[in-house]
Amino acid sequence: MRSYEAAVIGLGGMGSAILAHLAARGTHVVGLEQYGPAHALGASHGGSRIIRQAYYEHPAYVPLLLRAYELWDELQRRSGEHLLLRTGGLMVGAPESKVVSGALRSAREHGLVHQLLEASDLRRRFSVLRPLQHEVALYEEQAGLLFPEACVLAHLRWAVEAGAEARFGTQVRSWWETGRGVELELAGGERIQAEQLIVAAGAWLGKTARDAALPLRVERNVLHWFEPLAHREDFAADRFPVYLLEREGTPMLYGFPDLPGQGIKAAFHHSQEYTDLEHLARDVAAEEIAALKHALEGWAPDAVGRHLRSSVCMYTVTPDEHFVIGRHPTHPHVVLAGGFSGHGYKFCAVIGEAVAGLVVDGASPHAIDLFAPQRFVS
Repeated sequence: MRSYEAAVIGLGGMGSAILAHLAARGTHVVGLEQYGPAHALGASHGGSRIIRQAYYEHPAYVPLLLRAYELWDELQRRSGEHLLLRTGGLMVGAPESKVVSGALRSAREHGLVHQLLEASDLRRRFSVLRPLQHEVALYEEQAGLLFPEACVLAHLRWAVEAGAEARFGTQVRSWWETGRGVELELAGGERIQAEQLIVAAGAWLGKTARDAALPLRVERNVLHWFEPLAHREDFAADRFPVYLLEREGTPMLYGFPDLPGQGIKAAFHHSQEYTDLEHLARDVAAEEIAALKHALEGWAPDAVGRHLRSSVCMYTVTPDEHFVIGRHPTHPHVVLAGGFSGHGYKFCAVIGEAVAGLVVDGASPHAIDLFAPQRFVS
């Protein structure tokens, strides 16, 4: 039976970063992925992901984000690939909205450079936008987007170059603790042994983590791409920022510039459509496209030209929408990394570093107590 110091289940955005940082620390590590590299069946695809620092969700995320930016830049230099594009970002809503007030709180608490824009300022600066008269925006110059598939592949290449073993088309049937760590049985009947196991299985975390009793829900969300109707040059990444828009009566809307080969991507954040892996509907209904088009037309009408495509993405959501990172509540040789609740991708690089610290040093180099799995143990 083959033995390792660590095994990582799941090699998406998080798992690939964890594998890379463990290998870079000299750990004898294997990564196990049921699908292929950078696949589109989980939550690490879609061509683009927003990255931002003025974090409306909670100020405690900001130090992690500052480190994440450093690590993404390092990975970009190391790989020679284009992974991070700074476009600037807008958090838009009523002054008292969560997205504006929360982003402003984080910016002020951590001294982040930002600007507050009135609706008239927004219209002058970004002529294709149609903010309502009472809406304001926090503008953050450092915000932008990551190219998720390229990021996964860059982490995987770094991991393998540093000595990791990455196995694809490999499903883990079960695992159990032993006196030496954890033993895993793979779908083909093979067994391997690892001193420590890291479960970074995305929407499969609840199933793979076994008796952690995590209150996770899988939420189906849909991404949409459009060709601009007019003024295409004004939606280019050197003129148009990423954005989050909170308006009464509609789910939060987020979107991106017009990217070469992709078009303009926009989506609702949190559909409230909860499902399970066995019954996930991957087909997109015409009504879903129409609802997104209606919301986007009210914000940037010239963005909504020909519909190019739509794709389903899964969020793995915790009750408080904070992450799950830490030791398994009942299995000390197992580390959990998941429950990213639709806002985790931008953190992949720093979470890779944090989990590698847990595994190698017994403690994370970053403050991650907010994410402890034990908070769900009654």
